[in-house]
Amino acid sequence: MRVDAHQHYWKPERGDYGWLTPATGILYADYLPEQLHDQLQRYGFDCSVVVQAAPTMEETEFMLSLYDSYDNIAGVVGWLDLDSPDFPAHYNRFRGHEGFVGFRPMIQDLPEPWILRPQVMKNLELVEADRFPVDLQLRPRLLPYMLEAMRSLPELTAVVDHIAKPFIAEGVMEPWKTQIAELASYPNMMCKLSGLVTEADQTLWKPDDLAPYVHHVVQVFGMERVMFGSDWPVCLSTCSYGEVVEALLKALPEGIRTDGYEALFGGNAIRFYKLKANGEADQSSLSKKVK
Repeated sequence: MRVDAHQHYWKPERGDYGWLTPATGILYADYLPEQLHDQLQRYGFDCSVVVQAAPTMEETEFMLSLYDSYDNIAGVVGWLDLDSPDFPAHYNRFRGHEGFVGFRPMIQDLPEPWILRPQVMKNLELVEADRFPVDLQLRPRLLPYMLEAMRSLPELTAVVDHIAKPFIAEGVMEPWKTQIAELASYPNMMCKLSGLVTEADQTLWKPDDLAPYVHHVVQVFGMERVMFGSDWPVCLSTCSYGEVVEALLKALPEGIRTDGYEALFGGNAIRFYKLKANGEADQSSLSKKVK
């Protein structure tokens, strides 16, 4: 089963996407499963993991309703308030839905030391004990705080989204290179090779610009702990879905074996998010069975 491990669906009229405004251009529109279906099919993906784009539980419920209706959604990474004493109740409620496979706090929009707040750390201890997946929306400035958190939560099951958004356009490697390698030293930490094109030079980017960052991530995480994510529709502000796929293929190190490609393009996401193997989509149809 081939899985796109990171993309989004949204409807701006829902009103909880604070960052999504007319100024965001092409992104300020409805993006729903019907629009992604042909791209998934064209590039051989059976399904995708849909990731939150609004810091509300209402958006999580919206995505879960899509999961219930469309075969090409393998799972939903929703949102929960990690800084709330009510987190355990909401966490356990959402875990009752088979489509809820992980959650993501929007860390990049929060104060830098937020991840170290006592309530956040207390709630993460619960998640660590459950081995439940957490997506980490990091940026280079946040890596030191995440590393400090990991020293207290070494068994946390987590994945770094967009390789922590290094400064690809500027060609800057450090201190991202050293810090991401330290994150990779934690055995339950994975990394998404996603969101790279939007960090590159938007007018002159080419796959070679991505290669040093991709090579480093593959080196420190290994092919058994990386996942492909298109970051559709965010990628459309830079290039097409197909160009994202082709850019990553060109940026990968040489000599990767067939099982490595299979892990990157599906196997690792299935294992990390505990996706059901029998959830493979029928590419001729979008609709799920009527419940």
